[in-house]
Amino acid sequence: MRTLIKQHLSPAQIAPLKTLLQQLRGCYLPCIPLLHRSLYHLHLAISRSFHCILQKSYFTPMFISRLSNRPKQLQLDCGMPQILGDLDIHIGEQCRLSGVATFCGRVWGQKKPQLIIGNNVDIGWQNTLAIGTQIRIDDNVRLASKIFLAGFPGHPVDPVARAEGKPDTEQQIGDIHLCRDVWLGTGVMVMAGVTIGAGSIIAAGSVVTQDIPPGVLAGGNPAQIIKPLEF
Repeated sequence: MRTLIKQHLSPAQIAPLKTLLQQLRGCYLPCIPLLHRSLYHLHLAISRSFHCILQKSYFTPMFISRLSNRPKQLQLDCGMPQILGDLDIHIGEQCRLSGVATFCGRVWGQKKPQLIIGNNVDIGWQNTLAIGTQIRIDDNVRLASKIFLAGFPGHPVDPVARAEGKPDTEQQIGDIHLCRDVWLGTGVMVMAGVTIGAGSIIAAGSVVTQDIPPGVLAGGNPAQIIKPLEF
């Protein structure tokens, strides 16, 4: 269409057409506040009702079928987490999980990886839990968005073995333990072999490479203790 216009019209004729097209691109029907506000709330009611029915009757039962236990109260949102690898998953009561999350188990070990989640745990949007041997999340833990618990790296340190597509070694993997009442801010990474003590808070964007004691605020790369917390 643009080629045809350029062939049959002069630059002086094309300029007004461009202006008209730019004006039309930003146009919309007039907003009638009472009508369109009502339509907006109707749209929300319908979409939320459909989402709730789909979650309760489809996604949640399918996800629970993959668990080693059957929690009576579990809230999923936006579908269900992606599960990769052979995982043993146990989830406690009154947990809230985003469906935009990934639970990944290491496939090369002889022992089946375990993900153990306690009661009243929040796992937010775009979290990735990579389980090498075991990740344990105790009661009342809060995980914000885009958190990565790296229980295994997926590739070996040796560049030749890495180029040949060989898996990581047993020396590279480790357990991760988030004790009771821990809170991880957005974008936190926790590396293999780390335990974060009860009640501690990790600041957004931090990389935790070593154990963190209970009851402190820690942050940075690598994460260091900033100050003790007073409850």
